[in-house]
Amino acid sequence: MEHNQIHTIIETNNAAVASGDIEGVLVTFEPDGVLVGEPGMIAKGTPALREAFKQFIAINPKITITNHEVIQADDIALHSSTWTLSGLAPDGSPIEQSGFSVVVLRKQPDGRWLMVIDNPFANHLLSRN
Repeated sequence: MEHNQIHTIIETNNAAVASGDIEGVLVTFEPDGVLVGEPGMIAKGTPALREAFKQFIAINPKITITNHEVIQADDIALHSSTWTLSGLAPDGSPIEQSGFSVVVLRKQPDGRWLMVIDNPFANHLLSRN
């Protein structure tokens, strides 16, 4: 049953991104949460997350999870998924991306699950050889 709650947090985050709701995005993270904005670029903590998502929301992204898996160990969970994204670059040209995401979540004392680490670019290591 908690697998559904965990996946719901991911979908809540994606819906908030799509609607441009930065505060809605931030409530899906722990206060010291981490986002990999792109490989090698880390945003940690609410102020840095707010800025990173402000820039990301500017491309009007629509994220679709195509497959996902949840592995849970007590109050820690790993959500892995494949995704596609469509959006618009500042010049109006279309952006299309896809990738593999890894998210670490922690169950809070009140029973909610929140994201601790969000790495939507986990597949970047595959291109290193």
